[in-house]
Amino acid sequence: MQDGTDSGALRHDQIPEIALAWHRAGRGAVLATVVETWGSAPRQPGSQLVIDASGAIMGSVSGGCVEGAVITEALEALEDGRSRVLTFGVSDETAFAVGLACGGTIRVLVEPVGIGLTEDLLAELVAARAARQPRVYAVHLGRWERRLVGLAYDPLTEAAAVRLRSDRSGLEEGDWFLAVHNPGLRMVIVGAVHIAQALAPMARACGYEVTLIDPRETFGAAARFPGERILDEWPDAALASLGPDARTAVVTLTHDTKLDDPAIRAALASDVFYLGCLGSTRTHAKRLDRLRAAGVPDAQLARIHAPVGLDIGAKTPAEIAVSVLAQITQVLRQGA
Repeated sequence: MQDGTDSGALRHDQIPEIALAWHRAGRGAVLATVVETWGSAPRQPGSQLVIDASGAIMGSVSGGCVEGAVITEALEALEDGRSRVLTFGVSDETAFAVGLACGGTIRVLVEPVGIGLTEDLLAELVAARAARQPRVYAVHLGRWERRLVGLAYDPLTEAAAVRLRSDRSGLEEGDWFLAVHNPGLRMVIVGAVHIAQALAPMARACGYEVTLIDPRETFGAAARFPGERILDEWPDAALASLGPDARTAVVTLTHDTKLDDPAIRAALASDVFYLGCLGSTRTHAKRLDRLRAAGVPDAQLARIHAPVGLDIGAKTPAEIAVSVLAQITQVLRQGA
């Protein structure tokens, strides 16, 4: 596990962590955040870019069409210590040149770290993210008042809770911008089988931290899953150690009741937002009978997606992996 001091080792979705590391290293840091969009915008509100005093960047606020202007403004913000909101209109002709279907408008918040956005506030946000505690960073675009909204009472708590559930940053009445910082997405795959070989890299590409669980040495061999995190414990014990939460998806693929069933029971005892299980309709009916006999109530059993994946006629392991990831995305973004 990286300690966060080397920004080169951090992931592209760890922009607050990179900004804090750059600031503490004396490189200077400015956070640029999309606060509002109209028309065809390649990045959603909440998307971030961090810029240091030399012009080095990590992240994105537009897919490339306005980054140059944002960098220029960020360097000026480091000089004058002032936060600002920038508005960019991208014409249809310019949009086509940078690969967009049509034009649009983007508003970007630019904040120098250590001045308006204090080091202490940013460090508190980074600590909450590391502890998988949901937070909303609230900034008033007129008064430049800033604070983190968590579980404690705050006039913005209700609006923040709605945005956390929808995973969507944006503007609220009164010129408040609420930036959502949900815990990172995780996927736990039970069964280091051929479908998992395709699913794991696809999930990582979609932003999931992936963990494979399989106590069988032959299946869970590192040579079959180079670079993947593999736990060789029994699935229920492994899941208990991982502490699955509302930002975790669990997929069981072993076709072995001794492994799948304990994993399913452990997942159902948690707040995972998705649980999908491989097997035919007939196999799933037998699975439900076993779980009912073990005392799992029907209300919990209804959370299981089985046969796993969207019905797209998938045949190959890679196609099945596509259907599984598509279904997980659907549940994440649209609800069960």
